[in-house]
Amino acid sequence: MDTDIGALTTVFTEFYYWVTVALMFLIHVGFCVYEVGASRHKNHLHTLMKNTMLIPLVTVTWFFFGWWIYWAFPNGPFITGGIEWEAAAPYAPWGESMGPRLDDRITGVFWAAFLLFAWTAASIVSGAVIERIRSFAFWLFAIMIGSVTWSIDAAWGWHYGGWMVQILGYHDAYASGVIHGIAGGCALGVLVVLGPRLGKFAADGTPRDILPHNPWLVCVGLFLIYTGFWGFYVACNVPVIDPGGIDGQITGATFTATTIYLTPTTLSAITVNFLMSLAGGLLVGYMVSKGDAFWTYSGGLAGIITASAGNDLYHPIQAMIIGGVGTALMYKLHFWVERTFKIDDAVGAVAVHGYAGFIGLVIAGFVLWGHPSSPYEGYAAINPLGNFLGAIIMFWGLGFIPAFILAKILSAMNLLRIPKEVELLGLDFASEQDKENARQEMVAAENELIAKF
Repeated sequence: MDTDIGALTTVFTEFYYWVTVALMFLIHVGFCVYEVGASRHKNHLHTLMKNTMLIPLVTVTWFFFGWWIYWAFPNGPFITGGIEWEAAAPYAPWGESMGPRLDDRITGVFWAAFLLFAWTAASIVSGAVIERIRSFAFWLFAIMIGSVTWSIDAAWGWHYGGWMVQILGYHDAYASGVIHGIAGGCALGVLVVLGPRLGKFAADGTPRDILPHNPWLVCVGLFLIYTGFWGFYVACNVPVIDPGGIDGQITGATFTATTIYLTPTTLSAITVNFLMSLAGGLLVGYMVSKGDAFWTYSGGLAGIITASAGNDLYHPIQAMIIGGVGTALMYKLHFWVERTFKIDDAVGAVAVHGYAGFIGLVIAGFVLWGHPSSPYEGYAAINPLGNFLGAIIMFWGLGFIPAFILAKILSAMNLLRIPKEVELLGLDFASEQDKENARQEMVAAENELIAKF
């Protein structure tokens, strides 16, 4: 740090990202609380442990290869260039930036912020598949999306040099597609193979509601996710940038904050837009669901996710309207897909994250048409086709297809879904004796009822 200003900037940036990590941790507290509230008593511990253990698994794999992939693959590779071996070298597990170096105060906290994004992508899938997936299978999906496919999609569409930004003009400032779209697509790919919970559909195919056992926990969980989203939004920015120091290609005054694409923004602007998109989602969620608590709270989250792609550039009223539109559409799509394809998404994760994220990208392409996607010369401007193609790549290409393939493999090996008798009894029974005791209790209860009548 050559100057006092340089030292102050470094310390501020280090603390800035550290705070975002602490706030984003609340997202995962929220997911645990939310999923327990949505699952039945007999599955609580399984639900908690399934979601908790993704944290160490994704952390370790992110350290060993996920972070390297982000820096190595912005060119595709072989779309705008090859693998960025030199640029990625410091971020390999043995790289110079991955150890405790006093002259590098930023890499560690920046790594951690991206790691929390990876946790989030994996946790989104967790809620959709509760009460019937094997823990081992889910953890493989968590590693796949958290440290492989999400790392690739971030390199392509959430990197200042990503090929999707350069060629397509892709714009997704706060990750409508880059995190939520890919996670929703991944969840759908698993669900198609995994199948519905026992009793979800009647013999004629009519879906039955399996209601959350505790709406209060669902509410608290989602409010914790809203709170963690503040850290999420802030971590999507880069604080205090001197344009003259960026490859010598960008000129202008010092920016107090930029998006991940290095385009100027302010925390003030995104704060207003975050709240307005939340409000739009809550209002429309309440209206379309006729006051249903679960879908009202989920609507708030869907509103934020829909508007996130362009919340660095939207007017607050645009953010509110876009959040509301995305919420209404994802709600209708959820029940249409459920009825038509017999997909049992236990918490609406595919809809709230995947459909809302996809819709948000498409809307951003139209509303922001013609805005620069990057401060670098020669990059395509934001446009409807680019964002639509980007949405397809995120949801289908990197989300649905890899998850569907892995699910098919695990299903063929009988490693995807728990046995029917375990699902009936509950996943929290720890031993065969517990299962046998519970089975005997069920038989005794049935005989008692028969005797009464």
